[in-house]
Amino acid sequence: MGELSTNLDPEIQEPIVPEMRVHRNHPIDNIIGDPYAGVQTRHRTITENTSLYTEIFDTGVMETCLHAVFVSQLEPKNVKEALTENCWIEAMQDELSQFQKLHVWDLVDLPKGFQPIGTRWVFKCKTDDRHVVVKNKARLVVQGFYQQEGLDYNEVYAPVARIEAIRLFLAYATYVGFKVYQLDVKSAFLYGKVHEEVYVTQPPGFEDPHNINKVYKLDKALYGLYQAPRAWYETLSKHLLSNGFDRGQIDSTLFIRKAGGDILLVQVYVDDIIFGSTNEGMCREFEKVMKSKFEMSNMGELSFFLGLQVSQRENGIYLHQTKYVQDILSKYKMSDSTTYGTPIPVNHGLHPDRDGKDVDSRLDCGIIGSLMYLTASRPDIMFAVCLCSRFQSQPKESHMIAVKRIFRYLKGKPRLGLWLVSWQCKKQSTVSVSTCEAEYIAAASGCSQILWIQQQLRDYGLNFTGTPLFIDNNATMSITNNPVKHSKTKHIEIRHHFIRDCAEKYLIELVKVHTDDNLADLFTKAFDRSRFEHLVNLIGMFNPE
Repeated sequence: MGELSTNLDPEIQEPIVPEMRVHRNHPIDNIIGDPYAGVQTRHRTITENTSLYTEIFDTGVMETCLHAVFVSQLEPKNVKEALTENCWIEAMQDELSQFQKLHVWDLVDLPKGFQPIGTRWVFKCKTDDRHVVVKNKARLVVQGFYQQEGLDYNEVYAPVARIEAIRLFLAYATYVGFKVYQLDVKSAFLYGKVHEEVYVTQPPGFEDPHNINKVYKLDKALYGLYQAPRAWYETLSKHLLSNGFDRGQIDSTLFIRKAGGDILLVQVYVDDIIFGSTNEGMCREFEKVMKSKFEMSNMGELSFFLGLQVSQRENGIYLHQTKYVQDILSKYKMSDSTTYGTPIPVNHGLHPDRDGKDVDSRLDCGIIGSLMYLTASRPDIMFAVCLCSRFQSQPKESHMIAVKRIFRYLKGKPRLGLWLVSWQCKKQSTVSVSTCEAEYIAAASGCSQILWIQQQLRDYGLNFTGTPLFIDNNATMSITNNPVKHSKTKHIEIRHHFIRDCAEKYLIELVKVHTDDNLADLFTKAFDRSRFEHLVNLIGMFNPE
């Protein structure tokens, strides 16, 4: 046999008898870090490296790349847990520093006859549309359920924009052709003035050790107070009105400013503000007006508002809730389910099913509530969701199967969006003795919605009359146009007959539509896949992919 090849140095003599050596002790020189430091917990690691984090951010090195490292991915369950992490401590300190900047409260002794309202921390990981955590938000809120009417608050009503008003605003922006922007007011409710005498306890974890028995007297509103939204709206509206804006005649959350032939529109939904103008300079001026009084983020194009994802394109504004669809599919463990082409079968056969197997009513109500919120941009599931919602009091297994069918439909079309402004699917509260009467009542309801849109558009500077109202029932058109048929309609409630006045004043125009082209059928019936998809396309819904 020839010599075995080896990679040893020729000068090294290989022992004849091999030695078995086991290193019981790892060489200290190869150990990374201090071997005598002990176990490094998550809390100790964060605390000891605080100076390193500060140095990195002070120099601006890799600030963007390291963002996720310094933002917590988990929401603490309580303040005790939050106080163990620097990121949440900083978030709470930011909130309290905002209180000090805006002179929200004063530390005082509690007067006799008053009971302080408790406070608590709410922690939230803010995410973008890709589910990436971008910010840790800590908010101190008041336990408002302890408030007593007449003592802690009086008037609490604050106007809130309807979701139809938001969609109409976006539709007008598409029609005129201007970009829509949004502003985020930081801690908006803290700007509202409190007129009542309200005392709250010191924030948990940040009590003054030298004045442990004292409480805070509120000068500004905190989140959780019943009167907080009203106080914020009063502050905002006064500021806008004093800077040349006019309030909408119909919608008090709409503010308008005109200059020459240009117009600036501002729509307010509590502390969320969207605006747009035919003159880009007016948008920049509005931003300066807002920043002169309120602290807020920079102006940006509207992309996410009230759970709606907004895509502003050259040919219009596309609304969808893709992120929300993915969230509820994941929440209810339907992400891997098979898909269906329609949300409900033609012969669904849904009924109370008294003898069926019971299911968890809380789970059923939660699912229905999630789907109802989705109908803000998905009229294609409106009929199916409304039908399933009728059985929430005593849900059965057959009802849960129908609800899951809706999820399977959404799984196949998560990005379906729309251009539509307003729609409604509602079971009539009155009992009709004929199809004609039911159609007549439905037409009156549709007429009221048309009048609201007409009045809303007047604030935009547009006047419309003779709006077509499509009806596929000849008898309904005859009753509306011919009051002489009162003998056959005397049992119909008087409030439904205002449609006759609207037709006489030419506010609406009744137009006969063939049943095959009646878009309202999508909200009242179940169809096969081909007919269903045809109606979905007719109402303006589409999938951009």
